[in-house]
Amino acid sequence: MKSLPFPSRDSAGDSMQSLLLAARLHDPGSFLGVHSVPDGQLARVFQPYMSRVWLQTSSGFQPMERVHDDGIFEWKGDNIVQPCLLRLENAETGVIEERHDLYAFPVQISGHDLYLFNEGRLLQAYHMLGAHPVRNQGIAGIRFAVWAPNAERVSVVGDFNRWDGRIHPMISRGASGVWELFIPDLPGGVLYKYEIRNRATGGILLKTDPYATHCELRPGTAALTPKENYYHWQDGDWMVRRKNLDWLHAPINIYELHAGSWKRHPDGRFYSYQELADHLIPYLQDMGYTYVELLPLSEHPLDESWGYQTTGYFAVTSRYGSPEAFMHFVDRCHRAGIGVILDWVPAHFPQDSFSLARFDGTALYEHADPRLGYHHDWGTYIFNYGRNEVKSFLLSSAHFWLSVYHLDGLRVDAVASMLYLDYSRDEGEWLPNRHGGRENLDAIDFLRELNVMVHGEFPGALTFAEESTSWPAVSRPAYLGGLGFSMKWNMGWMNDTLRYLQHDPVHRRFHHNELTFHQLYAYSENFVLPLSHDEVVHGKKSLLDKMPGDAWQKFANLRLLLTYQMTCPGKKINFMGNEFGQGREWRVGHELDWYLLARDQHRGIQGLMRDLNRLYLNTPALHELDFFPEGFVWIDCHDVEQSVISYQRRARDGSQVLVILNFTPVPRTSYRVGVPESRTYQEIFNSDSEHYGGSNTGNAGNLEPTGQSWSGWQDSVLITLPPLAGMILV
Repeated sequence: MKSLPFPSRDSAGDSMQSLLLAARLHDPGSFLGVHSVPDGQLARVFQPYMSRVWLQTSSGFQPMERVHDDGIFEWKGDNIVQPCLLRLENAETGVIEERHDLYAFPVQISGHDLYLFNEGRLLQAYHMLGAHPVRNQGIAGIRFAVWAPNAERVSVVGDFNRWDGRIHPMISRGASGVWELFIPDLPGGVLYKYEIRNRATGGILLKTDPYATHCELRPGTAALTPKENYYHWQDGDWMVRRKNLDWLHAPINIYELHAGSWKRHPDGRFYSYQELADHLIPYLQDMGYTYVELLPLSEHPLDESWGYQTTGYFAVTSRYGSPEAFMHFVDRCHRAGIGVILDWVPAHFPQDSFSLARFDGTALYEHADPRLGYHHDWGTYIFNYGRNEVKSFLLSSAHFWLSVYHLDGLRVDAVASMLYLDYSRDEGEWLPNRHGGRENLDAIDFLRELNVMVHGEFPGALTFAEESTSWPAVSRPAYLGGLGFSMKWNMGWMNDTLRYLQHDPVHRRFHHNELTFHQLYAYSENFVLPLSHDEVVHGKKSLLDKMPGDAWQKFANLRLLLTYQMTCPGKKINFMGNEFGQGREWRVGHELDWYLLARDQHRGIQGLMRDLNRLYLNTPALHELDFFPEGFVWIDCHDVEQSVISYQRRARDGSQVLVILNFTPVPRTSYRVGVPESRTYQEIFNSDSEHYGGSNTGNAGNLEPTGQSWSGWQDSVLITLPPLAGMILV
């Protein structure tokens, strides 16, 4: 109960009444609700769509006096029942209902949380801001809170109040810039937004809650009030194992997936999260993948953005189902032994007027200066990483996905664009940092804090940087001066390899360094070898279609590429469709060309990928020392004229495999390969096998040492080297 120095009819009250009716009242609790006045208590409510209002007192419900035609009602007395309960008669229908008065309830957000938020240190701001089902003074309802420091007035609007910003104005929490309101009796699943009046211009903005956890299906952009989460997780064993994961030495083989175009129903409808779980998980298990990486599932308005134009940093997209349905998907993945990684986009956000852009009428989440705050390539705004509340927002978003949804990692998109102030900018289009350099110091600090938080609070969870420059120590700990990521995508390996394989084989000898150069830097970072979605769109062609030659050579080259990737040092990631030789570029509006699996050549690619995945998974020499130079030794990297390379992969226990790759269509008999020991060898994998659609050239039986040293090794074996193929010996 608040004590006011004025009764209902003085000049201050009249001024507040005018501001309320004009939807400009900054502190509605000072006018509405129950207050002490000289002759007792004054209850005042604003109900413009009600013809009559009664107030519950110890003597029963008493009629309130309409003191303004627009719907202001008052009652004076000294025996109001708390929390204040109203009985309301709808002016249009005559229906009578009971509701609690909004302003009879105290604020709930603590000053300590507000302080941490303003300091950029509230890592779980999603518990404070946004909409939450809570109880206040024993009454159930929804508590709303939003950060809008430059607002004159903020209201919660929705179907429940006819989207009228006058009815549910929020309470300002002072210098924190946060606005709060508890709406009693409001259920979950109700549409809502925030109506914001800018303090300087008076402009009215209608915004989706930045901390919303569920939004309506596009093209609608309203958020939904949350329901109590009763999902019962059953992945306890997985979470315990993950906590003790030795990911540096573990096999990590990632299937990159766009949930809306992996498979679709015959009528074009998306698979739901439930249907994805039913169909995708057995496929991943059969193929031997250890993780699935999902292109952004954060809410986004445009299908064609693939999710990279994120508007809901705490909301899983409604395209495929509810938050609980996504929890079920993750839970089932974990119970099947498959980790789940989310593509996460803290580098930029779209200009959509309903979302973060100019949120309270000012540049709040972004920089005001376009030289810092606007990304020309994507037509998006860049986060202001130096603003503490923005840092709390982004760190809390990462925390939310890992905590609430039990995700096992985040792939951070477009890290290079975050690190450099002059990224994709000409002279005069960017501002240097305080030292005169091009490095974005605030973004660097943010990324380090992000990785420290993830690795500190979620042991076994992984962070991946899509970073395309030579920035040092991306995947080294922050305490050593690194950015702190678990791993970095090896864009150099990807570009060199694809460029090399697109040369006609007769010319490959002139580009041999594109195969070997990566070993000069392969252990400077914890690298992932990506053949991702970015390489099969925008006219770049599918992996199969990139390959030169006739149809047979295209398939052979693709089998060779996949063999090279799976035996080269580094963890693995492949975009959906690569594993069976998708013929066309990826099209976001269509499912993959699964009908191709009726053809032998495509089934052969799929069979090869399945066998390679299992070899990688079950052969320590192929994964234990991916990040360590002692896990790789060249046997021969100098056979330029024949475009052949051979190398040894080693495990911690000394076990080893030999890999020989022939990048020409010429089969070579009695090809001599140096071996480290005078022992018998056996071919365990050959990408030219007839099972994969090859010519079945290879080596049956044992390969005996010849007693002749070769290319610096004490002994050698003579092998038959198949055309455009890779083979593994043990």
